Amino acid sequence: MPIQGKKESKQRAVKSPQASGNTARGALATLVTPSPELAHVVGAKPLSRGDAMKRVWEYIKKHDLQDPQNKRRIRADDNLRPIFEGNESLSMFEMTAYISRHLNKG
Repeated sequence: MPIQGKKESKQRAVKSPQASGNTARGALATLVTPSPELAHVVGAKPLSRGDAMKRVWEYIKKHDLQDPQNKRRIRADDNLRPIFEGNESLSMFEMTAYISRHLNKG
């Protein structure tokens, strides 16, 4: 029984998923193909940008590539050096830009 003087709440209409069947939206959900250099770290199959970054971070943590004094700095190993364009270390924010260059749409 509703409370007197209180309006009934309206339910929002549920939107149908996109025609492609992909319900996630935005740039992080778009499928991208890693470059051959990045494929050594994340694999060669198409994946979302979010998954690519997640796999890069798993690789960094597995190989202990964060600078112990400054965890925001990522040190390059032999697999990351081509992605980092020869830089020995980058901040995590710079790293994101370099990795984006190795993710091809399509």
